[in-house]
Amino acid sequence: MQRKFLVGVIGGATAVVALGALGTHLLSGTESTTGLDDHSTVSVGGQKALDAKIVAARTQSKYHPLPWVGDKVSGVTCPTGLKAVAGATVTCVGKKRDGETVDIPVTVVRATADSVTWKFER
Repeated sequence: MQRKFLVGVIGGATAVVALGALGTHLLSGTESTTGLDDHSTVSVGGQKALDAKIVAARTQSKYHPLPWVGDKVSGVTCPTGLKAVAGATVTCVGKKRDGETVDIPVTVVRATADSVTWKFER
């Protein structure tokens, strides 16, 4: 009887840890897909691009989704829009709580005529 109880406790604890890890993975994703419309599209070097303000705001909101994932950043800015071309990059900058700046590389994963899928690195 004690053995069944112990197996149950260990199994339950393992399940809780696995669900926590899965939840962290899902909530801490750094990839976003953003539609290209009249409000989100700008031109960078003659190319259709995602507005820098949209990239900065989304990056800031997803950079620190959970207390145990990443550092909280504020004031994220991007120097230019993110070209709607696979492989295009831009480096955004944010500030940590202690005032230290952090570079945030952003890369386009996929691009279509209607949307851009992009990711950033922590």
